[in-house]
Amino acid sequence: MSEDNKNETLAEGTLMSHLLELRDRLMKGLLALLVVFIPCAVFANDLYSFVAQPLLDKLPTGTQLIATGVVTPFMTPFKLAFYVSIFFAMPVLLYQIWAFVAPGLYKREKRFAVPLLVSSVLLFYCGVVFAYFVVFPVMFSYLVGTAPAGVAYMPDIAAYLDFILTMFFAFGVAFEVPVAVVLLVLTGIVKVESLGKNRGYVIIGIFVVAAFLTPPDAISQTIMALPMWLLYEGGLVMARIMQKMRREAAEKEALENKDAEAS
Repeated sequence: MSEDNKNETLAEGTLMSHLLELRDRLMKGLLALLVVFIPCAVFANDLYSFVAQPLLDKLPTGTQLIATGVVTPFMTPFKLAFYVSIFFAMPVLLYQIWAFVAPGLYKREKRFAVPLLVSSVLLFYCGVVFAYFVVFPVMFSYLVGTAPAGVAYMPDIAAYLDFILTMFFAFGVAFEVPVAVVLLVLTGIVKVESLGKNRGYVIIGIFVVAAFLTPPDAISQTIMALPMWLLYEGGLVMARIMQKMRREAAEKEALENKDAEAS
């Protein structure tokens, strides 16, 4: 067998092994999702009652959420159960992705990727919890109070679910600001000193983004913008620390290589 044929056979074998591993990782992720989804589907109505509580607490006496579609009372809680199962199974899903990608990374890349991955998941969860317990009570109190006289404020359950899912995602992503700052610095796209000097422009941008992501009231906008600003400042601190760690690791590696060559 020629050298080219040997290389081609080796490449095909490597590709097949990667595809088989990818299949196994996908199956494990789907299994974890299914395991979490079954109890969520059983208690779908209870889950919906839980996520609807911030609005129910602010509705006027005698009003309630309504269902305008024929299958809405079934499909809406079922849809929520699916998203909740993804929410709780996310660590397992991300671990499967990481286990598939990690062998192709350098040791130094793994050292920085792991804390960034873990912190991004935790920050997303924190954003969702912050939206539910802090933002929603204030937001719904304002929205219910703006209803004109003679208008019964009774949102459809499907429309409410779509709204809160959008808000959960928006606040989850907004809380990823520190991770974004660290990645920008570590990849060399921007310098941490530039981010610190242009803080004023960043704050203006944060308030503009918050205005687009929240309902049109100053309270909701401020509630979102202030944590984003604080997280931005925390991201600057994290970026400086990780940049220093990266520089020290590079210097240590260079010194070890130099000693190895000398010996």
